[in-house]
Parts: sequence; C-alpha cells; structure tokens
Amino acid sequence: MSNRILAGCALAIALAAAPAQAQLAAAPAPLNPPVKLTVGAVKVPHVAPFSRVADLARPLGVEVEMVNFVRYADVRTALASGSIEVGSIGPADVPIAVSQNLRGIVGLFGVGVSAKHPIVRNGVTLNSWEELYGKRVAIAPGSAVWFQFAATVTEANINYGRLNIVNIQGGGQPFVQAMQRGDIDLFIGWEPFESMAIQQGLGTRQTALDYSKSKAVGAELGMVGATRAAIENKREALRRLVYAYLQAQAEMSASKEALGNAIAAWTGLDAQVARAVANDMTLEQSLTLAQIQAQAKEFHRLGVLQRDVSGEMAQFFDESIIMSVRR
Repeated sequence: MSNRILAGCALAIALAAAPAQAQLAAAPAPLNPPVKLTVGAVKVPHVAPFSRVADLARPLGVEVEMVNFVRYADVRTALASGSIEVGSIGPADVPIAVSQNLRGIVGLFGVGVSAKHPIVRNGVTLNSWEELYGKRVAIAPGSAVWFQFAATVTEANINYGRLNIVNIQGGGQPFVQAMQRGDIDLFIGWEPFESMAIQQGLGTRQTALDYSKSKAVGAELGMVGATRAAIENKREALRRLVYAYLQAQAEMSASKEALGNAIAAWTGLDAQVARAVANDMTLEQSLTLAQIQAQAKEFHRLGVLQRDVSGEMAQFFDESIIMSVRR
C-alpha cells in the first residue's frame, strides 16, 4: 500500500474519532497562484494544530509564514496593527479590542476547552472559594484565565477587591518560579505551566474548585482571529488555512497519545508533562457568539471593559469561513 493511501486512511480514522465540529468537507482546490498569509501564534498546547498548518496549507495553495509570540495580548496588538493577518488570541480578546475602538480584528472560531483548577502550593489548604481570602493569589492581569477566574469568583459572591492578588507578568514561567521561591500560595495559570509546577513537586491541582464554569466566560481556552482586511481580501486563502487547521486538529485528536506527542513537538515540553496536559484538554470548536456577548456584557459590568460592546459582537465573530469547510 502506498504512503499516500496509508496517510489517507490515517486521516479518515482521525476524522472519525474527532469531535463532530471538526468533520471536514472535501479539500478545497489549490489556489493558483499561491497566496501568502502571516500567522501569529503563542506556543501553548491548545493551538498545537498550528505546528502542522504550514505543511497542510501548502498543497492548497497557501504559503504560511509563522510568527511566534509569548502572550495573547501581543498577538492582539499585532492583529490590530495589521503586522499579522491571522493569530491565536484569548476568548475575550475581541471584546477587549472593540472596547478600545480597535475594530479590525474578527474572531473565527474557538480552539478547545478544559476544566481549570487553581495550582496550590504544597501545605496550603483550599477547599472552597471562601478560603481564597488571606492567601497570596498569583494571576496574569488581563489574561484569558484571569477573565475566567474573576468571573467565577464574582459569581460565587467572593469580593475580588479583598483578595491578596499578586500580579505576574512575562508569560507562564514566572508562575512556576514564584511558587519555587515560596512567594505565592496558588496561581491561576495555564498549560503547560500548571503541569510543570505539579511535575516539579511544587504543588497540586485543586480539582474541587473549577473556574471554567462561569456563565460569563466558560471553559474556552482561546480563539483564532483574523484581520478584517484578510477576510475581505484573502477569504479563499483563509478558508484553506482553516481547513488545514481542522485537518491537523483531527489528526492530533485521534488519541490522547497523539495529542500529547503533538503538544510536546509544538511546545518543547517534556513528553510526560505533555501527556498530562493532553489528558485534560479537548481540541474543538464550540465557542459561540452568545458566549462572546456574555463575556462582553459581564466584564463591562465588572468594570474591566470601559463600555458594553456585547451588542456589536455579531460584527466581530464570523463563523461563515469555518462552516464553509465542514460537511
């Protein structure tokens, strides 16, 4: 049997095993001449499909230039300036941009979900949200997980202003370093740094508390967005890029082992840590306009966004491209 046939069989198996949202239509015809897209991505596990996008998009007539970033906020800035055309951003980044009158970023689809638990330093007890009072809580201000956490504790009637918040800047590694030094009691972070802290024996995942369940934010880990200019001027290239992303996602979602291997290759994580991350994560597309609207409304109410932009969100979330490549 030829390598091409074997590859086709493997992809068919992967597609069958993947979530229903990722079922693909027939591959679009290649663009001729090819079209270039500049893509910005943060090397976090839930956008591991970007590791394969350039290879899978090339036969479809799309040349992908990948640009690596450390933070979602930096990707959002690059999209707003037009220095990249597609990027991995946080689920709340579109409302944030619109509230700042940055109107050139459009969300295309969510990337995945997982439960989110505080990482608690060894020797610290945390069995209820009320026990947050008096503890040193590390957060990354304005990050996607901070939005999840702030919404959850507010819905649980916790006075956020009374919490002993330790702001952490510079990505996820400083969370682990702060816990190593004993500077914090817990952190509200993201993978792979949650699993890194656990693997290093610094703390535990407090599974009794889950901050992915707030009504306003939910469990979404991120979003892929594009510039409005790319949607208007390079729509067919975007269609093929999205097709390639979902194709890569299907391959990786065939098993937790495959996902762990993909995460390790994309992030450079130790294989054991990557497998732990994969076990708690599902790559899929369930983010809806209603959820984005709920985020926008809630965070205006909490004073995070200067104005309520929920009524404008329909202009800034375009599901038509991803729907066009599905069965």
